[in-house]
Amino acid sequence: MNQRILIVDDEVRIRKIMTLLFREEGYRVLAVENGREALRVIGEFDPDVVLLDQQMPGMSGTQVLEKIKQIRPEQTVLFVSAFGSVSLAGAAIRKGAFYFIEKPFDNDNLIFKVKRALEMNSLKGEVKTLRRLLDKENNPIVGESGALKEVVAQIGMVAQTHATVLVHGESGTEKELIARAVHTHSLRSAGPFVAVNCGAIPLSLMESELFGYEKGAFTDARDSRAGTFEAASRGTLFLDEVGELPMDAQVKILRVLEEKKVTRLGSKKTIPIDVRIIAATNRNLEEEVRKGNFRLDLFYRLNVFTVTLPPLRERHEDIPLLVDYFIDKHNRMMNLQITGITREAMALIKNYDWPGNVRDLDNALQSAMILASQGILKTEHLPLRVRGYEQAAELPDGEELDGNIRDINARFEKEIILEMLKKHNYNRTLTAQAMKISRKTLFNKMKRYGLLND
Repeated sequence: MNQRILIVDDEVRIRKIMTLLFREEGYRVLAVENGREALRVIGEFDPDVVLLDQQMPGMSGTQVLEKIKQIRPEQTVLFVSAFGSVSLAGAAIRKGAFYFIEKPFDNDNLIFKVKRALEMNSLKGEVKTLRRLLDKENNPIVGESGALKEVVAQIGMVAQTHATVLVHGESGTEKELIARAVHTHSLRSAGPFVAVNCGAIPLSLMESELFGYEKGAFTDARDSRAGTFEAASRGTLFLDEVGELPMDAQVKILRVLEEKKVTRLGSKKTIPIDVRIIAATNRNLEEEVRKGNFRLDLFYRLNVFTVTLPPLRERHEDIPLLVDYFIDKHNRMMNLQITGITREAMALIKNYDWPGNVRDLDNALQSAMILASQGILKTEHLPLRVRGYEQAAELPDGEELDGNIRDINARFEKEIILEMLKKHNYNRTLTAQAMKISRKTLFNKMKRYGLLND
């Protein structure tokens, strides 16, 4: 084992205990007594993990952490301190510490936390590989938000296993993109990826589509045909919108998952299958189980490892990256020449809730680019619903919206307010919060447009 641990603590006893502890585990260890010494040796020693004390002469642990992150942004640092206040722990985590461990520490717990940190280091490398693979396949996961990074980390963890994956997220969050990412980075990547939209298959065709049929099984069965389970052999079968499956189909799919065999319609012969299942849904399957709409045993079969995709409204910081990506994508696909987007238009896009999520943003930008055809995307190119209301866009440095937006607002503000009221069941408090205006301002606008009695 060549993994290295740097211990930074002014107490001789603690340095000796930790050094012996981690050397017995097979790690290379270097212990220093203060932050300045740590900063001096960190580049040469190149530690995988730094164990850092807070209360030291000269520089405090949080000051050392800041310096480390400046010169080595990806460095994994664990705080180990006797001053275990909530505020100190929070400050350490915000500055980039991986864990905060209080002294006196439990040896086994300390070893566990270090091993966990090292596993995450390894995972970071896998995630970078995954990103390269995704880019190579023109199947990118775009964004740098903490929520999306967590999803990418989960993909890296589960892809190399054979576990069944359940992807949960609202419509438009690109659940198939996640399924393809898992497949691309898995041991089955050389095999086929077969996607089935369970909500789009008529009930009468469900069994033949999934399990296949033999010639003569029914009137139009002129030839034998493999179903999607067979087609995905040695690869991945993606069951999209699995929550839409009727109960009869759920029973049959459960049997296939348990027996790992299918029987085509019109045949008594069973065919072994070797597929990985990734399912996706925008429904709460636990709630569907309680309502009697989804089988509990099938839910357990599918819910081995869950990846939850955050809606776009919870990761607005990813929107500029997505805008750049979609502009480049549609320029290439539609032979357009859009060179950028105004700050006003970007502000409106960032402040819109995007109920249809990433797919909604993609479609809105495609429409806007067609209208503009070339040059800069402006506010007038955006769909009406995105242009929104005057308070929706907060520009940098206190800049005001341009006159064009104000003209649009004057024409369409009543329509937008009414739409938002309906969306929030005419609850004025929730509507005002969603529109980022005060309740009094909302009341005055409703009065102006004659909406108080609607």
